[in-house]
Amino acid sequence: MSTKHVVVIGAGPGGLAASMQLAHAGLKVTLLERRDVVGGRTSAIEQNGFRFDCGPTFFLYPRVLDEIFKSVGRNLMTEVPMERLDPQYRLTFGGGGQLDCTPDMDEMDRQIAKFSPGDVGKLRQYMDDNRVKLQKFRPILERPFQSVFDLLRPSLLGAVPHLHPQRSLGAELSRYFSDPRLVIAFAFQSKYLGMSPFQCPSLFSILAFLEYEYGVFHPIGGCSRVSERMAEVAAEIGVDVRLNEPVTGLQMKGRRVTGVQTEQGTYECDAMIVNADFAEAMKSLVPDQLRKRWSDRKLATKRFSCSTYMLYLGVEGLYEDLPHHNIHISSDYAKNLVEIETTHVLSEDPSFYVQNAGVTDTSLAPPGHSTLYVLVPVTHQTDSVDWKKESDPFRERVLDKLSAIGLSDVRDRIRFEHRITPDDWNQDYRIYRGATFNLAHNLGQMLHRRPRNRFEELDGVYLVGGGTHPGSGLPVIYESSRITSRLLLDDLGVDHQFIEDAATPLSETPA
Repeated sequence: MSTKHVVVIGAGPGGLAASMQLAHAGLKVTLLERRDVVGGRTSAIEQNGFRFDCGPTFFLYPRVLDEIFKSVGRNLMTEVPMERLDPQYRLTFGGGGQLDCTPDMDEMDRQIAKFSPGDVGKLRQYMDDNRVKLQKFRPILERPFQSVFDLLRPSLLGAVPHLHPQRSLGAELSRYFSDPRLVIAFAFQSKYLGMSPFQCPSLFSILAFLEYEYGVFHPIGGCSRVSERMAEVAAEIGVDVRLNEPVTGLQMKGRRVTGVQTEQGTYECDAMIVNADFAEAMKSLVPDQLRKRWSDRKLATKRFSCSTYMLYLGVEGLYEDLPHHNIHISSDYAKNLVEIETTHVLSEDPSFYVQNAGVTDTSLAPPGHSTLYVLVPVTHQTDSVDWKKESDPFRERVLDKLSAIGLSDVRDRIRFEHRITPDDWNQDYRIYRGATFNLAHNLGQMLHRRPRNRFEELDGVYLVGGGTHPGSGLPVIYESSRITSRLLLDDLGVDHQFIEDAATPLSETPA
């Protein structure tokens, strides 16, 4: 093992992936986690025999994590068995209509014909266009952006004609589909970034493409099981994983971090990776006077994503006719989005998502029971919503709305319940403003304008996770770990060819 020591703060998916790669490269790695479980937002909630994913439930585009596992001598699908879902999810519309979304293009055309006969065949055109777009976009996702000059790379300049940065995602999808419900069906994925499709840049049209091209997977045990297995593999490789050990401060020498302090002592280090929520970590760990670009005052002016109101319900029996994933779009989706992002009020008719994982994975609940995971996009913390007063009434509103997807009797079947509000995301998970998807992904907060993988304000500090480049969502968070690991290993003079050897060349597109 190298004498070089790296401390990673936070055992979320990015921190876990970076720890695996750095330890495999021969570095001494200490991983510090504040909570008693790994995973951060991608951890498990377990009680009374029920197991829920805390945050992400869709496992998309496994290529990136598969290559990370391969780079350290492991096989992802062997370590964490997964099932590809078909249908991927059911979409229901408050204004009428339902889509059982499947990678079968013929079946999708049959369903699309019921919405708008003139839109038949347009999904294939969208898929063909975005297949090219992803190939052009991959170099942007897989390389760091450390300055404005990185925008002049030939790969980025070559991608610009395919990205249409001036166009919103909603406008981009309107070029393919005339029925507004179909526009939403292939644009709602911007909510994976915590943004409205009418505010999100059009380059993110690749999100729906990734679902249909590469599949939507369910890891057996949930997405949290991926994080748990990563922590186990990291420990097997040599990472010192320390739970229940919050970081209390940093040891500094000028601009350089030389050590990380906890109640158990100080860990001297040659480099540090921050995988905690970016804004909260800056405010709590780095003195404000050392931060110019990301001072407390400037952080307060940034745009942050929406938050989520969560219900984790252990229920008697199983809703056998309800698919694994279900997304319900409110009758007035545009109004719902404005309420979340602009007026910051709670909607009377919210959109929502329900995971009914028991139809795929019986390991998540006691015999004769199943789990329902309910997510409602809501405003991040603002003065306009007092969750101490609103949490209970909003629960009743949400449970009422579940009848739209056939869950009219859910109240009678609840045997266990856990709840997370934006206040809880902030207080218990240390997420700035409870914005569960970090900094918004508008053009002013992407690429070199996002906090950089090699953090620009301090020496020896690196970032992984949704708060840095490339952004939020599990595949790109895993990608951030590769970008950051390469930078850190370069700076320490350690070879990282093993990362390149495991990566799929840009010229190849795996199915």
